[in-house]
Amino acid sequence: MRQTGCCTWIFGGEDLTSIAARVKRAGMDGIELHGDFEGIDPEQAGRIFADQGLTIFSTTPGDADISHPDPAIREDAVRRYTALIDWAKRLNQPDGLPRISCHGLVQRIRPISTQAEEDRYLAESTRRICAAAEKAGLPVVFEILNRYESHQIRTVAEGLALLEQVGAPNLSLLPDAYHMNIEEADPAAALLAGGKHIGLYHAADSNRGAIGDGHTDFAAQIAALDAIGYDGPIIIEPAAPGPDPFNTDKGKGFRDTLEDILTRSVRAIRQIGQQNPSGAARTG
Repeated sequence: MRQTGCCTWIFGGEDLTSIAARVKRAGMDGIELHGDFEGIDPEQAGRIFADQGLTIFSTTPGDADISHPDPAIREDAVRRYTALIDWAKRLNQPDGLPRISCHGLVQRIRPISTQAEEDRYLAESTRRICAAAEKAGLPVVFEILNRYESHQIRTVAEGLALLEQVGAPNLSLLPDAYHMNIEEADPAAALLAGGKHIGLYHAADSNRGAIGDGHTDFAAQIAALDAIGYDGPIIIEPAAPGPDPFNTDKGKGFRDTLEDILTRSVRAIRQIGQQNPSGAARTG
């Protein structure tokens, strides 16, 4: 059975012990740890999730603008990632984990200077992040967003071009079913095109709800993941219903709503796996 996890940011700052309990109750295998990592003791965080039998599959900081034309802002963003890498090693996860998830500044949807210049800065910064991660023995995944969240790397094809430009052996792509629903004409075909370069996969349905609550063809996408030999987890990243996609707190009871969304999503993934048994026995 393919492993599942979720992003911790969806719980809006809930303490890690409570998040770990929710994730375990939902039937998941691990998490993507996100946020203000400077305020989290890594050894303690590792123990909290280990106590629930959960793996930290990946980690990502709060937003950092690694393609900003101001060199001081860009340098500060790269330093944030290198600090994250040092911190991630102290989470005491299995070799090769956690993956370091990288992306540009979310909600910056147009260049400040020019697209070409900022694309060059993005590649340069990503190359530096990959070099630091390689020294630590960790892989890097570049998350592909959508036009309403970023002006850079919105499709798997653009991601593949970035990989070629960066040229780092430990860099791969992180496509997200929710973002692909906006940007890809055929998400399953995009995953097939990504092939061996897919290093992690995020999932939420077309309405950013539970898998099965929207119109996304997850059976086709999971079949594509099986076809390319992707053996990583499915990281579920939904939002509770309500306005403001960048604020996870949707009001009273939103965390319980999210727990239900996760539980139903895990059930849906397992049902798809039973219908397509070639995807069984996957590991993190």
